[in-house]
Amino acid sequence: YFLRITPSVMENDLTHVYHLNAASFGDVSAYYYYAYTPLQFFVGILMDRYGPRRLLTAACFLCALGAYLFGASHFVWLAEIGRFLIGFGSAFAFVGALKLATIWLPPERFGMISGGATALGMLGAMIGQVALARRVEAFHWQMTLYFSAALGILLTLAIWFVVRDGQKVHGKKNYADTTDYNVLFKNLWASIKNPQIWIIGLIGLCLYLSLSMFAELWAIPYLSQAHHITIEQAAPISSMIFLGWAIGGPLAGLLSDYIKRRRLPIIVGSFCAAILSMVIIYSPHMPLPLLYVLLVVFGIFNSVQVLVFALSREVSSQKISGAAIALTNMFVMMGGMIFQPVIGHILNATWTGKYTANHLQLFTNHNFQIALSVLPIALIIAFFASMFLKE
Repeated sequence: YFLRITPSVMENDLTHVYHLNAASFGDVSAYYYYAYTPLQFFVGILMDRYGPRRLLTAACFLCALGAYLFGASHFVWLAEIGRFLIGFGSAFAFVGALKLATIWLPPERFGMISGGATALGMLGAMIGQVALARRVEAFHWQMTLYFSAALGILLTLAIWFVVRDGQKVHGKKNYADTTDYNVLFKNLWASIKNPQIWIIGLIGLCLYLSLSMFAELWAIPYLSQAHHITIEQAAPISSMIFLGWAIGGPLAGLLSDYIKRRRLPIIVGSFCAAILSMVIIYSPHMPLPLLYVLLVVFGIFNSVQVLVFALSREVSSQKISGAAIALTNMFVMMGGMIFQPVIGHILNATWTGKYTANHLQLFTNHNFQIALSVLPIALIIAFFASMFLKE
């Protein structure tokens, strides 16, 4: 997640060095999702077949290599390859952590590890936005990427020398491949034919846009423009959305389990998130302390998105629950792939032709408000779609 959000704090540098406009900036950032999204369905199968040690080592190295390539050249196609490699490697991180938990830890610890890994992802994004912004300000954006790549190499070595796939049982590893590919694709087709999965996937995609489209990329440029602050000052404000998700995700799960309902929290969360998104986007002159609070609360309400995975499992038969969850996750991650560049194209279409003193495109609050209207529209769609959910 630390690497995923790097473009948001480097927008001015990237657009200047690679000669990008808003649309092409969104396109470059989205290369992460071009790799990450389709891989989600296959990562679990590969983990079962080859074990986490080799895959996580290779994946972490690809992230480090991608970070280096992203800043090592003045050719935009090389930056795109770098983002693609970061997305490719990142696709293995969360599933790899959970696979290690299933191998080494007792089953009753799985929920704690899953929640902890999710919280660490949000923490990586929060620290990333603040620390990266300061490091870019102090050491230049390319040196920051080289530093990130160096950390990635150290982590690659740590994974290889520390992580183990498990003890051998009767001469075989305990992750022995039992994958039947015919059954796998039959299960996937059964999930595709279930209309509830499409509704759940749509809701998950819309709610996750608060992160994949807004917090990860366009929030910092918007806040910087709307509130006349620097990128370094906007980064910690934007990171409050991640804090809200880190707080709200576990709470949404606990509340949903307690009341034994999935549909109601999603209805309430999507409605409140839609209202807050309009306040945040269409009130650019609010006091900054109030904005901090609103963004945390906004993240909390959006975090009901975590319930879509429980829903996808519960509306499917047990034999296809894995395929249903994987399909839902692919829907969710498609949001960043589609809408990161879409916002850039809308900004380009509404741009007045003015430039800053540094020869960068100058966007007005109105330009951002038109482009970012995608977010409240998506949350309203999630609200109405949740009316058709089945418990």
